Amino acid sequence: MVHFRLHAGVLFFTVVLFPLLCFGIRSIPSRGRNSGAVEVLNGFRFAEAPEYRNGRDCPVLETNGRLVSPCDPSLVHIAMTLDFEYLRGSIAAVHSVLKHATCPESIFFHFIAAEFDPASPRVLAQLVRSTFPSLNFKVHIFREDAVINLISSSIRQALENPLNYARNYLGDMLDLCVDRVIYLDSDVVVVDDIHKLWTATLSGARVIGAPEYCHTNFTKYFTDVFWSDPDMSGAFTSARRKPCYFNTGVMVMDLVRWREGNYSGRIEKWMEVQRKTRIYELGSLPPFLLVFAGDVEAMDHRWNQHGLGGDNVRGTCRSLHPGPVSLLHWSGKGKPWVRLDAKKPCKVDHLWEPYDLYISNNEGHYYPHSDNHHSSGFFTGSGYM
Repeated sequence: MVHFRLHAGVLFFTVVLFPLLCFGIRSIPSRGRNSGAVEVLNGFRFAEAPEYRNGRDCPVLETNGRLVSPCDPSLVHIAMTLDFEYLRGSIAAVHSVLKHATCPESIFFHFIAAEFDPASPRVLAQLVRSTFPSLNFKVHIFREDAVINLISSSIRQALENPLNYARNYLGDMLDLCVDRVIYLDSDVVVVDDIHKLWTATLSGARVIGAPEYCHTNFTKYFTDVFWSDPDMSGAFTSARRKPCYFNTGVMVMDLVRWREGNYSGRIEKWMEVQRKTRIYELGSLPPFLLVFAGDVEAMDHRWNQHGLGGDNVRGTCRSLHPGPVSLLHWSGKGKPWVRLDAKKPCKVDHLWEPYDLYISNNEGHYYPHSDNHHSSGFFTGSGYM
């Protein structure tokens, strides 16, 4: 068990490295242990991660030949988006989950990749597979045209990326046998055993669970037009619901209830309203708030220490809140890898750095680019229609 606690601004944590992890979804020969970094994209290299094995008390996994079946009921399912721009963050997030998990082999990652990303889903899958040769994962292709006509402009262009809306469709994209999933943003690191979050109870008929913040001023998330319309603002002012803010970058989702309740459709309806009448300024968060705020299973705040990227305009530094921490989240404009490369890091960025597997180029900086790349490597994926 790994503990990560913060008291009066003093951070203390113990890192436990587990032994080697067994096979996962892969199709290319594993490299020798001393063969150096993996280079899949031009000048884009990651060191191969250490391997982590299950402890003695972990479940025995069901396999189909050499592959772990995603339908194994003992698995912990995690969904994340995967794109070239945030790839460095995604790799660090996966590394952090495995490093602190008691049963790392029992974690199955579902990566959602955009159909027209500068690096193709096939290339991204190859890079993940090379960096984590033993990882159990599957790549699902997200068709951006499914939401492009529903997205409205936001206060920050990055929030308009169609991949930000992929979380709305996890119930459609993931295998029907996957009845629960943890959704994680790409700018997080987990410093506790993810199984603790996985086993959280969703009471009653609740569909999602997340840390809630009930003292937040809700009016700032929506425009005056929204609050002046009783039909729209009634989503929050009805006696049945006391709305509380929650961050959608960390959620436990019951996919059975999600599918039965057609929650993708409910979110889309509010996005259609936004296209006709501007009722909010942020990107994918407000529709989630409109559908779920007031009906979320409240989880311990330690599972989303968010806002570490600063505000959505200036990206200024922020400090951690006192108390125990299980997950650090660089939501906001500033990302730790960008600030570290620029040699202008915030203090909290050094907490992200130990999980970074990226190997910089000769200039010591990370430069994403939009060249087209091709790979003949095996690709396990499913399409979203």
